Amino acid sequence: MVLAVFFYVFMIVSIINLIHLGLYLIGANFYDVRSFKAMHAKKRRARRNALVTILIPAHNEEKSLTRCLDSVRRSSVRDLEIIVIDDASTDRTWEILNEYVRKHPDFNRPIRPLRCIKNVGKAGALNYALRRGIKGEFVMTLDADSILHPHAIQNAVDYFIDDPNVVGVAANVRVMDAKSILGLVQKFEYMVGYRSKKFYSISNSEFIVGGVASTYRYSVLKEVGFYDNDIQTEDIALSLKVASLGNRKHKLVYGYDVIASTEGVQTFKALLKQRYRWKLGSMQSLFKHRQLFMNLNQKHSKALTWYRIPMSFIGELIVLTEPFLLGFIVYLSFMALSTEAFVGSYMLITAYLLWSVWPDEHMPAREKIKMTSYAPAMYFLFYIMNLVQFVAVIRCLINMRSVLRRKPTSATWVSPERSGAVASYS
Repeated sequence: MVLAVFFYVFMIVSIINLIHLGLYLIGANFYDVRSFKAMHAKKRRARRNALVTILIPAHNEEKSLTRCLDSVRRSSVRDLEIIVIDDASTDRTWEILNEYVRKHPDFNRPIRPLRCIKNVGKAGALNYALRRGIKGEFVMTLDADSILHPHAIQNAVDYFIDDPNVVGVAANVRVMDAKSILGLVQKFEYMVGYRSKKFYSISNSEFIVGGVASTYRYSVLKEVGFYDNDIQTEDIALSLKVASLGNRKHKLVYGYDVIASTEGVQTFKALLKQRYRWKLGSMQSLFKHRQLFMNLNQKHSKALTWYRIPMSFIGELIVLTEPFLLGFIVYLSFMALSTEAFVGSYMLITAYLLWSVWPDEHMPAREKIKMTSYAPAMYFLFYIMNLVQFVAVIRCLINMRSVLRRKPTSATWVSPERSGAVASYS
């Protein structure tokens, strides 16, 4: 009886995952074709100039802030307003920022330093800048440990120019090279996760615009009242709030050519902490905007309300089943002398990883060869992330009052350990 239950659960989860992989592959291919055509059309027209405000919240980022600012100043966009908000750092962040401003008095890319005396959190720091007034028609937020490709800002602006209904653009975020298994796992995870955004974008079901290089029309930020400071993930809370306006006329899209890189977390303990915060914030945001669940309002796309939002809830249930399903696969493979389930899962995931590497538009051939050599081992290494996600969901269930926002969560933040490695785009 127990084995029968495990078998049916295994089959249901496998079918759901298989459908998802198929949708991601097909959607990504359609997105690639459309982007290829758009890229050639873009070359034939003049680009419109627009003032863009770059917001960089920072808390104890002495190792990475200079690297971040250097990448912004190398942007192909000349007219920028750069605002760095030091949120009560206890290291040399404020001193480094002011020294950088003195050394780079660029009239077209002025750097405006702001300082919060009290640790108000990333949402509070961003709101502090937004409410003091900005000049840009578009606003890009950038984590202080991240770097931008020189054409990222212009490419982000082009999405707004091409479609007046686009109000938010999610960037193509990569993990910087790291010489550790944990760094490698995160690198693959980001690559696969952001490729799936191509399907979400083409089906108009995107609702997550991450904090790294996310870009919005300033007018829509004012319309929704800027960032929420009572939810752990201010970026997801904001993008869901924007989607709630009606995602047919307030589109959130993925920009494959809006390239940014960020540091992966350095330790397993930091990864557990980060993913719990992400999971808690995601659940808080989904609960706050639960009216989107299977909503029939015509201002929302059915792909968002009848597919993406419900699957976000179902996905958490699947995470809870994974340790038991892994045990079931091990049982079938070794006790019942049947390796079909294991081999099938292994081949499917490995093939999907390879298909994510090979069509990548921005990965050099040498990097593709290296990533291809790692792919066969990633099926096993991904169990690290499965464990981390499982622990995060369990912690959220234990802290359900925080998920339901009946218990306040801290708005303050602590930046994880940074490597401070030299990284840049040519």
